Amino acid sequence: MLRLSVWLVLLTILFVPLERWFGARHEARSRREQLHNLAYYVMSSLVPVIVLSIPAALLAVMAQHVVPAWLTSAVQALPLAARIALVFVVGEIGFYWGHRLSHELPWLWRFHAVHHSTEHMHFLANTRTHPVDMVVTRLFGLVPLYLLGLAGPSVAGSGAPALLLVVGTLWGFFIHTNLRWRLGPLEWLVATPAFHHWHHSRNDHINRNYASTLPLLDRVFGTHYLPSHWPAEYGTDTPQAASLSGQLLDPLLKR
Repeated sequence: MLRLSVWLVLLTILFVPLERWFGARHEARSRREQLHNLAYYVMSSLVPVIVLSIPAALLAVMAQHVVPAWLTSAVQALPLAARIALVFVVGEIGFYWGHRLSHELPWLWRFHAVHHSTEHMHFLANTRTHPVDMVVTRLFGLVPLYLLGLAGPSVAGSGAPALLLVVGTLWGFFIHTNLRWRLGPLEWLVATPAFHHWHHSRNDHINRNYASTLPLLDRVFGTHYLPSHWPAEYGTDTPQAASLSGQLLDPLLKR
């Protein structure tokens, strides 16, 4: 908890002044929503570590029996920089499709809709995520890494998946911020607040811009959208419970 508290303080010191100086003006969030955001922040930090440890261990064991020895050897023979780059590309493709399917499959959307419930973008919106949604999306990114021999106890440099998750999480705070910045040519290379804000727009373009860091994936798969203006409103028309317990339990009880 000390680590989480330190990170929250650092993120607040960094982003709150920037959002006030360069963000859109809107009404202050209610105390209830602020408390919910803090609760989601803690859950998003702890749940993956607890829940994903067993699937990750099973994936590692399965990969030893499924992944051909020549593939693991070929991966280990690659320079470290090449392995890390491959991990990021393969992992991001997995995250892209996990995210996209969370919009296209109704039984996944009911969990992912929690993330889209915020009506004002801010850095903590990054962690406003149902635990089931978080685990499913991360598995989409991690499974290909194990099956392609890019991760596992016997793979040199297998700490790269952890690095991928850390970098993705930190970048996620940035792209959710209430910052009205346009970054020119850089927007072709990496996801930005402008890029991701359209993904959180209400209705019209909510099924666009799925990539977490590489907008090229949306260009390749036909879901890229980045005009010069900003969305008029954010959120989702999918009903959400007012209480935190309802937001967590309702998706599990729906049929």
